[in-house]
Amino acid sequence: MKKMDKILLFTVVILAIFGIIMIYSASSVWALYKFKDSFHYLKYQAVFFLIGCFLMFLVSRVNYQIYYKYAGKILLICLILLVLVLIPGIGSIRNGSRSWFGIGPLGIQPSEAAKLGLIIFTSKYLTNSSNFLKSYKKGLFPILGITLLFFGLIMLQPDLGTGVILVMAIISLLFIAGVSMKFFVAGGIVGIIGIVVLIIIAPYRMDRITSFINPWSDELGTGFQIIQSLYAIGPGGLLGTGFLNSIQKHFYLPEPQTDFIFSIIAEEFGVAGAFIVVGLFGIILYRGIKIALNCKDKFGKYLAFGMMFQMIFQAVMNLMVVIGLIPVTGVTLPFLSYGGSSLLVSMASIGIILNISRNN
Repeated sequence: MKKMDKILLFTVVILAIFGIIMIYSASSVWALYKFKDSFHYLKYQAVFFLIGCFLMFLVSRVNYQIYYKYAGKILLICLILLVLVLIPGIGSIRNGSRSWFGIGPLGIQPSEAAKLGLIIFTSKYLTNSSNFLKSYKKGLFPILGITLLFFGLIMLQPDLGTGVILVMAIISLLFIAGVSMKFFVAGGIVGIIGIVVLIIIAPYRMDRITSFINPWSDELGTGFQIIQSLYAIGPGGLLGTGFLNSIQKHFYLPEPQTDFIFSIIAEEFGVAGAFIVVGLFGIILYRGIKIALNCKDKFGKYLAFGMMFQMIFQAVMNLMVVIGLIPVTGVTLPFLSYGGSSLLVSMASIGIILNISRNN
């Protein structure tokens, strides 16, 4: 504990505990109606939090160099899980996506673990391939091919939000590794073309974009969720309506304890509460970058950057959806949204970063 980054540790714990409290506030009405127990979602998230704390502590005690040794095997396990979840009878469908392994009332999302597996493998790859990064054939194409394979499997579920986070995490690592800017320009053009193709393949994505541009064009359909989110944020004012006093959680905002929990935070705690949450994520980002910069080992440096960037990018992406800056993606808010897989993977990521800080 003496060498561990205590500021990062305590910030994550505070954010996760606040998440449990807000999950109760956001879900109590719906849980009472559906399960006859207003504490239903709180109890499950509390259990995941305790497991996550144990996992974070355990991972923080494991020397991160072991991931370098087993990076290939970790990646292979993640790949197998992504394939298995697509098989009917093995993977279960939730909210229109076959991206879960159902275990009773619980669910495990392999795409969350795949983000960690690919970041670990890419960190090792960049450590060993620094001399080849200027060569597209020897340096970039192999890792891009693996990334696109994972992205394609996630898109078959389909889960565009998680796929985008995974790709952006790998691109950030390539940028840190010093890849030429020409690659990013070319990649941006290819990415835009790819997004257009994905929209053509699945017309419902175009519905999300049009509802994002003008939610009131279909206020009872594709624009309903973002409109209700804005109705939650607007009345919050400076200090909010008060804890447990949200109006939108009364069957107006669908599933407020998951993707749109920040809307309820802004409604009950106002601008002040929203800025505190954003500030806590800012502290996590600052401490993570500091740990990565202080790490003298290239693998540890890439690993810390990759883990931190994918979490913060996911948080930024969720916040942009909630306030209407980008279309709805279905991405959760790390440490705050209800969901066991997301919380466990996020806390495991923090555990790895804490171990890197201990070994600096």
